[in-house]
Amino acid sequence: MPQTRSVWIYVLIVASIAAFFFIPFLGAVHLFDWDEINFAESAREMLVTGNYSRVQIDFQPFWEKPPLFFWLQAASMHLFGVNEFAARFPNAVVGIITLVTFFLIGRKLYNEKFGMLWSLSMLGSFLPHLYFKSGIIDPWFNYFIFLGIYCGVHWVNRKEHGGKFAALSGLFIGLATITKGPVALLISMLVAAVFWISVRFRKVVSFKHLLLFILVFTLTAGVWFFADVMDNGIGFFNQFIQYQIDLFLHPVAGHGEPFYYHFVVVLVGCFPMSIIALPALTRNYSEPSPMKFKKWMLILFWVVMLLFSIVKTKIVHYSSLAYFPLSFLAAHTVANYLNEKKKFSGWLIFLFLLFGITFSLLLFGAPWLAQHKEALIPYLKDSFAVDCLKTEVHWSGFESSIGIVYGVCICAGAYFLIRKKLLTGISLAYLSTALCLFIYLKAVVPKIEEYSQGPAIEFYQSLQGKKVYVTTFGFKSYAQYFYFRKQPGDPPQSHSDDWLQKGNIDRPAYFAAKSTSMHDVENISGMKFLYQKGGYAFYEREPGH
Repeated sequence: MPQTRSVWIYVLIVASIAAFFFIPFLGAVHLFDWDEINFAESAREMLVTGNYSRVQIDFQPFWEKPPLFFWLQAASMHLFGVNEFAARFPNAVVGIITLVTFFLIGRKLYNEKFGMLWSLSMLGSFLPHLYFKSGIIDPWFNYFIFLGIYCGVHWVNRKEHGGKFAALSGLFIGLATITKGPVALLISMLVAAVFWISVRFRKVVSFKHLLLFILVFTLTAGVWFFADVMDNGIGFFNQFIQYQIDLFLHPVAGHGEPFYYHFVVVLVGCFPMSIIALPALTRNYSEPSPMKFKKWMLILFWVVMLLFSIVKTKIVHYSSLAYFPLSFLAAHTVANYLNEKKKFSGWLIFLFLLFGITFSLLLFGAPWLAQHKEALIPYLKDSFAVDCLKTEVHWSGFESSIGIVYGVCICAGAYFLIRKKLLTGISLAYLSTALCLFIYLKAVVPKIEEYSQGPAIEFYQSLQGKKVYVTTFGFKSYAQYFYFRKQPGDPPQSHSDDWLQKGNIDRPAYFAAKSTSMHDVENISGMKFLYQKGGYAFYEREPGH
């Protein structure tokens, strides 16, 4: 009983720390185009139409994603209203769940210290921390895949309970599939295949349990896929599958990047855990766990990195599943160094300092340059960026100090690493990163957003509730749907942007254009210039023109 009570105390500590960092200020900044607004709009349209079986954007079928994440967002919007906090709250919840899961698994595999290190590495690294404060699909998608693979590891290693873990693995991979798509099954199959090759094709699971996995996966994923085919025919499902294939074979929406793109993203974006994990990627440390969990995490890491390097469409969050094994490997590195009473090598401390100081300079530089934009503007070749910087934004002056303090903390962490106080140095690096992001997201990011998309969103919000049309000119956005609170039939589906610009409209139409497109807009007959703010100009076209 005392040991059980101790575990729950640890769980409460981890959950409380995660809640403290992930929940506050979720609504401090507008949702960002495209993905955050895109997904929140799909959830909002579910509420407006009452149709929860099909994902929509602009009340048109949206075949890129299954519905599970949007159901979570819609439920959150029922509780908190249609706003930024509600759109991001589901990911804060899964962030808390993820850190608790890491602690419990780490404790079970090794000990409480390992579990805490694993949770801390995910909490205190840049991109993983930011993802749990975002409104995108990947945190839930990644969590379900991770649980599916974790249950798969138990399935392989615990023959007496193989059926239970086969069913659980099928359940979680099925949930991942109706969160983001069939790539969840592809990843899990590749991980299993690589492991099977590594054991020279010997039998690792029974055929009966494999059939059970397939059955549970099919039933779970079929909750939506089969129901949609029954209700709406095969057309939507075909479009969905075709889109997934196109993502793999062709760069979509201009997201064609070089092969090494995701390696750079993970190495830089996952600081400090990416640097701390390097020895686990390059050295064969002992593995005390009988489950050989490190081997599975290495396989998962390399499968994700190589798969999404091959995929033609490359977007930052595509490799975010790699954060799960990478955080484990970072904890594994620290645990081994502590057990062997060794200090980090010089090259590792050098990289730690190099990346940390670079981040501190960037955190310092963004608000400093915004406050001294006259020094930056002469070097900018993009006239839209120049106009954006002309937006009036109030800066108090203290914002740059966040980067300075962060740099001091990183240097202090490096000092402790050199002095062989490994746990102190690592903990300082992780906690200072988490605290820096916590403050920066509230104090700096909303002001930077005012330069980028703030004027356009302010314009859309000013038109809420009015019987008008609202759209963009010359650029693609989803913000006008969510922030104008567009309703079904506004405009009717048969009406296009060309009709809004030149047709016989039945109500006023409002347009947001980038400043670089002003000449093209003003060449359209009947367009009335309203005002310009920053990088955006706004126009009205009345009926009869």
